[in-house]
Amino acid sequence: MNRTDRLYALVEELRAVSPRPRSARWLAERFEVSARTIERDIAALQASGVPIWAQPGRTGGYVVDRAHTLPPVNLTAGEAVAMAVALHRLGGTPFVSAAGAALRKLIAVMPAAGVAEAHRLAGRVHLIGAGPATPVPAAVADAVAARRVLRLRYADRTGADSVRDVEPLGYLGNPTHWYLVAWCRLRDGLRCFRTDRIVSVHPLSEAVTRELRPGDLDIPERVVRRLSLV
Repeated sequence: MNRTDRLYALVEELRAVSPRPRSARWLAERFEVSARTIERDIAALQASGVPIWAQPGRTGGYVVDRAHTLPPVNLTAGEAVAMAVALHRLGGTPFVSAAGAALRKLIAVMPAAGVAEAHRLAGRVHLIGAGPATPVPAAVADAVAARRVLRLRYADRTGADSVRDVEPLGYLGNPTHWYLVAWCRLRDGLRCFRTDRIVSVHPLSEAVTRELRPGDLDIPERVVRRLSLV
């Protein structure tokens, strides 16, 4: 989770439990950062005008004024794409049109840079059928969004492990599984890695510059479609 997303999540976490406090240690464990990082984040939020204060005492911590007017809804790129994936699963229900309209309204109030980032991320998601419900490792999702090379330990269908550096290019989802679509440096070619077979993930500092081109997946267009936010 990047800092911007964490700042939003911090406010929502404090708002959800207000007027009860959350300690810096609790928040640090929740967001997998140090307590010092949480303290810096809280200070930044306070400086921006968010009504957060420290409640002293053994059971004290940080509290946000829940009565404070909620800020305008401002989705991150990842949140917008998550909603689009969820809406894809509503196909065939009576609510698909209404849900699509709701997403378009939310997209309309996002900053232009956020909309552009969301469209880029959505363009890396390809779906077959209703789309899967199996989870994608957080480190994989972060790397696809941030365009970072990953070092994977991956188990193939026979259970044999291999370690390889890959350039994440996007996702492919079918009704049962998510696949990471990536350029595999070990095999020097495009590969699809089933995400529930990824044993471990180590993000590298190197940026991904390669793009997934139309036709690279070698799947008929009538079968697979790229995720859209509209």
